[in-house]
Amino acid sequence: MTQSNRRVFMMQLAAGSALLAASAAQAQAKLDEDDAQATAVGYKHDTTKVDAKKFPKHDKAQKCSNCQLYQGKVTDAWGGCPLFGAKQVAGNGWCSAYAKKA
Repeated sequence: MTQSNRRVFMMQLAAGSALLAASAAQAQAKLDEDDAQATAVGYKHDTTKVDAKKFPKHDKAQKCSNCQLYQGKVTDAWGGCPLFGAKQVAGNGWCSAYAKKA
């Protein structure tokens, strides 16, 4: 294999890996509010829909997107959360495991 062919191969490999990672991230399922894990922690897709009587410490400014556990960017509509495995949570969502980002 010549130097040029090796370089082309490595660039193609890198591009393919990036494409695969991007498609895998898009393929992740979104968490259903009725999921057993979601209901156990009071997860809602919209932080304004949280039951204030059931979760008195909840504040509407608390969102998944500003939680330490959120694995997306603050501006992402959906992102990963280790509490729910491979399922994505809404950036505007909330659950009782909320911990403000430092």
